[in-house]
Amino acid sequence: MNDDTPSILKDAEAKMKKSVEVTKDDFTAIRTGRANAAMFQGITADYYGAPTPLNQLASLQFPEARTVVVTPFDKTATTAIETALRESDLGVNPTNNGDNLRVVLPALTEERRRDYVKLAKNKAEDGKVSVRGTRGNAKKAIEKLVKDKEIGEDEGNRAEKELESITKKYIEQIDEALSLKETELETV
Repeated sequence: MNDDTPSILKDAEAKMKKSVEVTKDDFTAIRTGRANAAMFQGITADYYGAPTPLNQLASLQFPEARTVVVTPFDKTATTAIETALRESDLGVNPTNNGDNLRVVLPALTEERRRDYVKLAKNKAEDGKVSVRGTRGNAKKAIEKLVKDKEIGEDEGNRAEKELESITKKYIEQIDEALSLKETELETV
C-alpha cells in the first residue's frame, strides 16, 4: 500500500468540494425575486479615487422582499454609491433621501427569469467542468503510480473506482444546487 493514493484522493476531494462551494457562491449572485446581500457583492464605488466594495462603504437593510436601504458610513460617499448602483447590472435607479439610498428592485419578467436560469446552468456546468478536471488530474496521478510500479494494478483500479464515486457525489451536489436555484428563479 502506497501512502500517495489516499493523499491523491483526499486532495482531489478537497478541490472538488471547493468547486462546489464556488458554484454555490456564483448562484447567490444570480438575482431572484428577492433582494439579498450577495447581489451587491461585485459592486464597487469610487471612494477617494479607489474602487471600494459597497459592503465597506455602506450597510444594507432589506425591509421588504424587493427593497434595499443602503446607508453610507460616510455621507460624502453617497453620490459615488448612488452612481455605482445605477451603473451596475442590477437595473436599478436608487432614490436619495439625504441620509440613505432606497433601491427598489424591478420585478423579474418571464424572459429575464429564463435568462437567469440559463446563467445558472452555465455556472453549474463550469463547476462540473472544474470537478471533472480535478478527477482527470487525480486519475493521471494514480496511473503514474501504477506505471512506476509504486502501487499494484488492483490498488490503482480500487483508487480509480473511489475517485469516480467521489466525483459522482460532487457532480450530484452541483445538480442539487442548480435544481434549487431553478426553483427559486421560477417562483414568482
